[in-house]
Parts: sequence; C-alpha cells; structure tokens
Amino acid sequence: MPPLLECVPNFSEGRDRGIVDALVAAMTAVPGVRCLGSELDASHHRSVVTLAGPAPAIAEAALRGAREAMRRIDLRTHKGEHKRMGAIDVCPFVPLAGASMADAVATARAVGARIGGELGLPVFLYAEACTRESRRVLGNFRNKEFEGLASLVGSDPEFAPDFGPAKMHTTAGGVAVGARKFLIAYNVNLATKDVQVAKDIAKAVREKDGGFKKVQAMGFFLDDKQLSQVSMNLLDFEVTSIRVVFDKVKALAAERGVQVAASELVGLAPAAAIDAALAKHVQLPDFDPAQQVVESKLAAMGG
Repeated sequence: MPPLLECVPNFSEGRDRGIVDALVAAMTAVPGVRCLGSELDASHHRSVVTLAGPAPAIAEAALRGAREAMRRIDLRTHKGEHKRMGAIDVCPFVPLAGASMADAVATARAVGARIGGELGLPVFLYAEACTRESRRVLGNFRNKEFEGLASLVGSDPEFAPDFGPAKMHTTAGGVAVGARKFLIAYNVNLATKDVQVAKDIAKAVREKDGGFKKVQAMGFFLDDKQLSQVSMNLLDFEVTSIRVVFDKVKALAAERGVQVAASELVGLAPAAAIDAALAKHVQLPDFDPAQQVVESKLAAMGG
C-alpha cells in the first residue's frame, strides 16, 4: 500500500457552512480520500479540514481544494481574528501509517509545484518542506498577511515564492504548503472579557518569547462567546503536552483572578496526546475519542 498521509488544509472561511461543505466535497471526490473532520470558527473566520488517504490521492485532493477555494473565497472582503495570506491559507502534510517525513516532504513539494503551475497561486514552502530556513516557521512570512504580502511579493527577494508567479493572486492571495509532525490546535477560553489577560498569557507560554518549546500562542477576544481566548498550536506534543500548557495557562490566569471557562480541541489529536482522563483535567467538554482522536476515527471508517 502507498504511504498514508494526513492533510490539514486551513481555509479563510469560517462562517458559511455551505462553502466549507463544497470545499470538502471537492476534495473527497478523489477516491481513497476520507474527511476526518471539518470545523468552522466564526471569530477567526477560518475552517480547518482534516483529510487522510494514500499520498497520490491526498495530493490530488489538496489541489482540488485549492482550486475550489479560489472560486469561492475573496480575501479582499475577508476579515477575522486569525492571520491569513490566502483563500487556502496553509496546506500541511503529516505522515501517518506507513509514511515517513520524507514522504510528506515529497508530497508537499509536488503539490506546491502543481498549485503554482496549474492554478497560478504563489506557493511558499514551510516547516520540513522549506527550501530556505527563514520559512521553516510559518509566522515569519504569513504574519504580513494578504494585504502586506501584496506589496512584498514581486518586489522583495525575501518574499519570492517557491512556485507560481511572483505576485499575490488578486482575490485568493497565496498559499503556504508544508510538511510537519502532527500539530495540535488547542485553545483555552478564559472567563474574562479582558483580552489583555489572554495576550499576556499567550506571550508567557509561547516559545518565541521564552515560553514552552514548540508552542505558538496568541490572545484573542471572541465576540460570539464574549470571552478571551489563549489560542495555541502545539507543534510537537511529545516536547510540550496539552497538560503542561493547560496547567500553566490556568495558573497564570488564576494569578490575575481569572478562571478557565473551558478548553477547545480544534480538529483531531493522536491517541498518544489525549485520553478521557486528560480531557477531564483540561476542562475539554464532551470529549469523544471516536470523533477527536485520529486513530479511532480512521478505525471507525475502516482505515
């Protein structure tokens, strides 16, 4: 059997379920590709889709998802809490059963070449697939966002794409394509409307400001929930676990007289990263391994 890969495209649409369903339908029309989940976040105006399948099939699915996103999403009218650079914003590949990181890198680069060549989007390779060290960390270039990159791509050599035209697409922007270990998108909601509390805690726990290794974090105010959130990406749960970051966020919030309202797991996590006992500890409501643990969901789907 060919290597099995996970693909987790993030799209700049978090409010219209119909659009996201159309994106998923386009990608799962490829034989062998299964959708393990699709989640929308209205405040971030972003959706996270989790796919799994053999490498050739998952590569074709990613291309189709990018094409459909170009048709349906216009960055000129998009605004949300989350930073973004494209209609299909990021497209990472993750090795699963029988696959190596080398397989994920090869697939990412092949998909990047096709998106650039066939769809005319500027493609930036990141993480393990990067061709320049300055792009290993996504935030090093994505933080300029769609609007900032419009003037940088094509004029500043540091922002020259790996594939595709040296110009941001007028409506669809550009896309970051990468290969990485399993990333866990994990948020802690705080029972306060003071977003500065979340921002301060995010700064304290993220790696770039001296916090935990392999942790990215930002503080947001969620209009729909009327509370603040510490939004995190755990880039390697074996280095820094969900329990470790939760305990620290809870402690820092308590120092400010703020309680944790709940945790959120966006997308799926590996079985080694979370179980029912941990879910209870970190105040993750309605934890369902069959829906939130990748191995359990694949098994239930016959994979």
